[in-house]
Amino acid sequence: MPGDMPAPYLPRHVAIIMDGNGRWAQQRRRPRMIGHRAGARAVNRSIDFCLERGIAALTLFAFSSENWGRPQEEVDALMKLFLGALDREVDELDRRGVRVRFIGERSRFAAGIAQRMENAERRTAGNAAMALNIAASYGGRQDIAHAARQLAEQVAAGTLAPEQVDEQALSRHVALADLPAPDLFIRTGGDTRISNFLLWQLAYTELWFTDVLWPDVDAGLLQQALDDYARRERRFGLTSAQVATAPTESNSQ
Repeated sequence: MPGDMPAPYLPRHVAIIMDGNGRWAQQRRRPRMIGHRAGARAVNRSIDFCLERGIAALTLFAFSSENWGRPQEEVDALMKLFLGALDREVDELDRRGVRVRFIGERSRFAAGIAQRMENAERRTAGNAAMALNIAASYGGRQDIAHAARQLAEQVAAGTLAPEQVDEQALSRHVALADLPAPDLFIRTGGDTRISNFLLWQLAYTELWFTDVLWPDVDAGLLQQALDDYARRERRFGLTSAQVATAPTESNSQ
C-alpha cells in the first residue's frame, strides 16, 4: 500500500534517467515525438508515486547537454513539448505543494522557455511536499566544472585559501547542494550506465536498471525499484557490523 514502507527503507531522494521514448514509438511505427508525449505521461505517474509514498525529492533527467546535438527537428519538437508541459502542469504541481527547480545551462534555452522556468521556480519556491528537480541542458561534468570555477574565483579574489578547496567545499557548489544526495538511481530502457548524470551526487547512490521503456513505467515498476532498494545494505565504506550499530542518520550521508 502507498506510504507503508518504513522510513529507514524509503529513499529520500530518487533520481531517474527516463530512457526509451524514441524506441517505444518506433516499436509502434509512430513518430518519435509520440514516444516523448507518452513519456510525459509517465512523468506524471512518477510524480504521483513519489508524492503518495512521501519521497522528499525526485530528480528527472529531461534533456542532457549532449541532446542539443540531436536533429534540429526533434530538438524543436522537444522544446515545444517542454514549453507546453510548463504551461500546463505548474498550476497542479503548485496546488499539490511541489517545489519545482531546473538545473543545467539555462542560457541555451529560448527566452520564452527560460522565463517560464524561472516563473515556475518562483511560484513554487515555498512548497514543501516534494522537491521536483528537472535536469535540462544538464551534464554532470559541466556541473563539476562550474563548481570548480566558482571555487577558483573565490581563491583568485582572496576569499578562499587554496588549502580550503576540498570535497566539502566543492559539494556546496554543485547542483542540488541543499538536498540530500540521491539514495536511489533508476534508469529505464535497458542501458546500464549513468550517462553524465549527477556524477558528483551519485557517488554512493544505489543503482537500479530495467529494460522497460520509459513510457511504460508505472507505479508497479517503481515499487519494484523501491522494494529492491529496501533489501540493500548501504555501508558507505563501513563494515556490516559498523552499519548495524551506527545511528540511523549515519546512513543518510
